[in-house]
Amino acid sequence: MRKMAIFTALILCTLCAYAQLPDLGFQVDSRTAIVITDPQNDFLSPDGAAWRVVGESVKANHTIENLERLFKVAKQKGMMVFVSPHYYFKHDHNWRIEGTLEWLMHDISMFDRAHTLNTDGFEGSGADWLERYKKYMDGDNVVVTSPHKVYGPESNDLALQLRKHGYDSVVLAGMSSNLCTESHMRDLVESGFEVAVVKDATAGAILPDMNAYEASLVNFRMIASHVFTTKEIVREIRNFKNKSGRGDL
Repeated sequence: MRKMAIFTALILCTLCAYAQLPDLGFQVDSRTAIVITDPQNDFLSPDGAAWRVVGESVKANHTIENLERLFKVAKQKGMMVFVSPHYYFKHDHNWRIEGTLEWLMHDISMFDRAHTLNTDGFEGSGADWLERYKKYMDGDNVVVTSPHKVYGPESNDLALQLRKHGYDSVVLAGMSSNLCTESHMRDLVESGFEVAVVKDATAGAILPDMNAYEASLVNFRMIASHVFTTKEIVREIRNFKNKSGRGDL
């Protein structure tokens, strides 16, 4: 009985420790940029390839509207946005080593583009931006990186672009929560960036006995410096007074 009591006490102490995770906070400053993953039709349009599994979460979180709020406040305040897109070309369909969802994305032609060097067939495709975001994409404050190929930014130039532009602090949002968004968070943290996640400017697949969004929230809380709502981070951005003379943020 005494051993059982000790074991139970240890379990309770462990649970209490997790329940009291520190919140390091996150301060928007002149070295902070927004990173948005996959703001594309295949995730965010009702006609998109993944809408059947992510649509419920997208609607519940108001993800589409919240991502636009981030684009909008960044444009208004001159804050840099780095968009990390997901594209597949013909040669990507010849991969011989694939994980479960890599195979599925290729099978349903998700994020497919016809050409590497031109945009023939891109307009309105699943790989294209959601229509309501297009007015922001050509802004001087937006950098579209090379495409990532699986989930994380290891295969694109996001970290390079952030470093070369002088940013080491990131506000992260986009699709989808437990895959590309979480993988970007992990790699950026491992690469020395300070990362905060906007939890309602993302969403995840909901399948029988599997809620990908809920799974990602646990890791956001454990790995990121801070987890914001869109309302909170927009307020932080608006309140920031740039003392370095960089932009008009």
